[in-house]
Amino acid sequence: MRSAEPPPDNPPCTAGPAPQRTQQRHGPSHPPRAVPLFARSLGRVDAVDRAFTAHPREGFLPRAVRRRASYDGPLPIAAGQTNSQPRTVADMLRLLDVRTGQRVLDVGAGSGWTTALLAHLVGPTGEVRGVELEPDLVRFGGANLAATHQPWASIAAATPGVLGDPGGVPYDRILVSAEPDELPHQLVDQLGDDGRMVIPVAGTMLLVTQPGARVSEHGRYRFVPLR
Repeated sequence: MRSAEPPPDNPPCTAGPAPQRTQQRHGPSHPPRAVPLFARSLGRVDAVDRAFTAHPREGFLPRAVRRRASYDGPLPIAAGQTNSQPRTVADMLRLLDVRTGQRVLDVGAGSGWTTALLAHLVGPTGEVRGVELEPDLVRFGGANLAATHQPWASIAAATPGVLGDPGGVPYDRILVSAEPDELPHQLVDQLGDDGRMVIPVAGTMLLVTQPGARVSEHGRYRFVPLR
């Protein structure tokens, strides 16, 4: 991953790679409706690239920052939150390894972009449920997601003090786009058999796999706090 400092108008806590111990692996983020440049440079296009092409970032940004959609770094949306760096999102989705027909939980749905990308990956036979704590973002992200015409995906208001969606378990995949200080076992318990969760914890991207809640580390990143 390439280190990317937030632009001047971003809040100090952002979703993107941390500056330490990072590596540049891909080229710039892709323009709207184009195959990502890093995929073209590698001579391959995968399901994540196709999801990015189908749902460009600009459709999930406030109008005032849409002109910066190609910027490969976090961008402000509302309520002190950000739309994550595209390379970070791509890395997380590849690590999550989403399959057609799976049930996926998107914790910290924000602008709705990751929810839409996940919905593309699971297809109409799957289900994606996004949860978001900030009311303004529930509305904003929900409207953005609705515009993608993927009715098998939704965004709901998170319950304060409750992580994830305990009432909807089990989930095949869980994506968490906010950072706790410790691995929350409340979310681990929401994974089904052979489930996978990708979550940044204390600056390190973790992959949690079932059975056995096995944990592996996958680089240093920086995200807004999980609440």
